[in-house]
Amino acid sequence: MDDLMPHIALVTTSYPTTHDGSEAAGSFVADFAQALTAYAQVTVIAPSLSAEIEQHKSLTLQRFKVPRLPLSLLKPYNPRDWLAIIKTLRAGFIALEQVAQQSQINHIFALWALPSGYWAKSIGDTYNIPYSTWALGSDIWSLGKVPVIKTLLKKVLKASHTNFADGYLLKQSVESISGRNCHFLPSTRALNISKQKQLSTNPPPYRLAFLGRWHPNKGTDLLVESLKTLSDTDWQRIEEIRICGGGPLEETIKSACATLQGHPIVLQGYLNKTEAIELFLWADYVLIPSRIESIPVVFSDAMKCQCPIVSMPVGDLPRLVTEYQVGVLAAEVSAQAFGSAISQILQQSPQTFVAGLEQAADDFSLEHSVETLLTLTSMS
Repeated sequence: MDDLMPHIALVTTSYPTTHDGSEAAGSFVADFAQALTAYAQVTVIAPSLSAEIEQHKSLTLQRFKVPRLPLSLLKPYNPRDWLAIIKTLRAGFIALEQVAQQSQINHIFALWALPSGYWAKSIGDTYNIPYSTWALGSDIWSLGKVPVIKTLLKKVLKASHTNFADGYLLKQSVESISGRNCHFLPSTRALNISKQKQLSTNPPPYRLAFLGRWHPNKGTDLLVESLKTLSDTDWQRIEEIRICGGGPLEETIKSACATLQGHPIVLQGYLNKTEAIELFLWADYVLIPSRIESIPVVFSDAMKCQCPIVSMPVGDLPRLVTEYQVGVLAAEVSAQAFGSAISQILQQSPQTFVAGLEQAADDFSLEHSVETLLTLTSMS
């Protein structure tokens, strides 16, 4: 590694411990960290159930021990989680401080604003190291609603070198809390696509795919309910629908699909990255029925695999679908409206969306995100 390269400490609560596709956020963080190594020395500080140091090519991964994973399930308003939260906060602080003491760190990049931004600010203040934050919706729209935590969040965002957010609406929320500019930085991952898909110019039937957690926020229940609203003519235009993933709605999804026997619906579990690529290269359209969303990783995956989308009108998806012309939006967040959007897109050729897909794939590339970070944090 070139000693003249800047040394970035990337502290995060999202880093994969498995590779089965169940840790979407962790997947793109790992890809982002690896992409950074082309321009900087990178040390990742991340939680695990055991403390250990790993070397991944030109990247050092220092894991600190926490009581439980995933950390997203720890709730500050639940007294039963308080001890685990305290232990986690202390472990992350100690791990980042050890890196700061042992290495010459030029910049700390916190994924996400909390608790990673808290660690970054604490160590940055002590060792005179600038830090930047990358906010997720859970930072701002969930934790940011708790008064004491919102005060801490504001301090973290106001004192940082640069703030980023992985959505346009989220960017506005960060600016409102901090009183400072925030920059859009999309969360995206590296996809090794061996061959470019040729969008179908053929008439239907078409192939449809869903990939994600089977969770109310992701609207998987709305998806299966929407399929019940499709007409016989709609079904004649569908070759197959694959619903991939897993989660708390598993029984609901399986039960609903059982009532749709006779229709070409296939349920699958979580997919690793290679399997996800294969799914999107197979599909003509990707389905995003989320109730709550900023910009899901599945959006950028679909763009890179040249797959138009059918989406609920939530978060930044209306802006993206309209701006890039890459699919069809449901009129509202409901099963009936999503079914109507599916019916609408089945009457269009995927080739209709080719220009927008190519532009979106470029704008949501991992290389573009890395270059944005380095430029705005003055490390390019």
